[in-house]
Amino acid sequence: MAEWVNAEGVRAVGSAGELAGCLRATGYLAGEGLATVGYLALALHRPLLLEGEPGTGKTALAEALAEALGIDLIRLQCYEGIDASQALYDWDFPRQILHLRTVEATSSEAAVEEVEKSLFDERFLLSRPVLRALRESPAVLLVDEIDRADDEFEAFLLEVLSTYEVTIPELGTIAADVPPIVVLTSNRTREVHDALKRRCLYHWIDHPGLAREIEIVRTRLPGVSARLAEQVTRSVQRMRDLDLLKPPGVAETLDWARALDALGTDVLDVETAAATLGAVLKYREDTDRVRDSLDRLLAS
Repeated sequence: MAEWVNAEGVRAVGSAGELAGCLRATGYLAGEGLATVGYLALALHRPLLLEGEPGTGKTALAEALAEALGIDLIRLQCYEGIDASQALYDWDFPRQILHLRTVEATSSEAAVEEVEKSLFDERFLLSRPVLRALRESPAVLLVDEIDRADDEFEAFLLEVLSTYEVTIPELGTIAADVPPIVVLTSNRTREVHDALKRRCLYHWIDHPGLAREIEIVRTRLPGVSARLAEQVTRSVQRMRDLDLLKPPGVAETLDWARALDALGTDVLDVETAAATLGAVLKYREDTDRVRDSLDRLLAS
């Protein structure tokens, strides 16, 4: 990676291959397709929408981008019922009340208009993630699990991503000097609207193949033996072929390998696997189904 920054203050990346190398240095192994679309998102100032099963590395990519580029990560976690004020800004009501009481106690002749104006001063503004990203950019804005939000929130977000500015009635318009790098993730619990998708570059992150997943484990957990990394990864890949309620992702592969390493395990056997399934499976039905199949899952 070139040791210089561009005019926007972001560590410069000149190609998709160079971005892949930067991400690898943080422990994130991106395939050619993901590295290419990631580079285009940087070069074209376009939001990047990542979809895929839970645990495939969508959120981790945003974290790795921030680390690789040397900029802050600002995260907005979406949930059912989230609205614009929770993503954008709010007013510090308790401090406003204290301020009002202070004004009343010290100046009985203060004009009403002046008092009202002072209540909506910058010092009482609580910046939420989207406003922070606009004001503090260059930064990576991670909008995590956008599929959990509703249509109204998507419409709000689309408007912000179209102009990278927002208007606060009491303060005026705030625009980003540098557009933040925006990464949206979705587990596809519902379809994201076409209007938002058209605004973004898109990439589906699938579970990696065996060789790449072993490489991910070895890169992220260098203390884990090669044999254990292969056994864990091969077993998890076979679990994904079962009819599970929640197939394990790469995150669970790493959790399992980390747990086994903490126990001092070098070789995975049926007894140890059965005792540690809670690190990789989160539903009783899945645990029962896998426990009955451990002999086959651990077979070489």
